[in-house]
Amino acid sequence: MANNLPSSDHNSAGAWAKKYYFASRAVMDSVLRPHDLGATQWYVLYQLANDGPTMQRDLVQMLQIDRATLSGVVAALVRKGLVAQEPHPSDLRQKVLHITASGMKLWERLPDPIELIVATAFDGVEDVDLDTVVRVLQAATQRLNSHLNEGIKQ
Repeated sequence: MANNLPSSDHNSAGAWAKKYYFASRAVMDSVLRPHDLGATQWYVLYQLANDGPTMQRDLVQMLQIDRATLSGVVAALVRKGLVAQEPHPSDLRQKVLHITASGMKLWERLPDPIELIVATAFDGVEDVDLDTVVRVLQAATQRLNSHLNEGIKQ
């Protein structure tokens, strides 16, 4: 069987989207590592600091991760004292997450890795060009998700 893998100089939009993703994750990790946080932990703190208490199950969809991964992330944040996990008053099986005072104190002094990534990656790029990138990637993502959903229905 022939090797159908693209060469290392693959220059498609998908290849560049992947390279951008990996580069931005590396920057995010380098910004958060000194604070003993990972990217998903940062996103959980972001949600809780900006939108308040959140059902843990809702974060699965928001962050597009599986429940087991989120459980580990939440357990680490609880262990660090940054997040409190409490039963929902009307359904004790469901958990509500709150940022703690320690979590909020950390949040207020954390550098914003997304702001740094955007400022660095898109410095000097015209808004019209950024709008095009967003529109193209958004449409491509929607088409791929639709394709997956159609495959599931069959």
